[in-house]
Amino acid sequence: MMNVKVNINNVAIGVTNFQQELIQEEGKELHKISFDFKVKSEQSHEITTLLYKNNFIVKVEEKGLEFPATISNYSTSITDLTVESAVGDFKLELIEKV
Repeated sequence: MMNVKVNINNVAIGVTNFQQELIQEEGKELHKISFDFKVKSEQSHEITTLLYKNNFIVKVEEKGLEFPATISNYSTSITDLTVESAVGDFKLELIEKV
């Protein structure tokens, strides 16, 4: 399995289950990527603050991708990452901005 790093606004995130596709929206072909990643309690503030902005430049060097994006789907396995040593499983789907 290929190790993939997704850079979101210059924050590198090691991901698993990376998938990419091209979709048609408003007559344009847009990139859509989805992936899973883990967030430790110590990283939670940085990651959640980053995702809250919902206005990204996404780079995936291993795939030769770079595009502006927003969140199209997001979920996490945990709601309280303030508990020391807690780890949350995040699922994120990003779509290229039109």
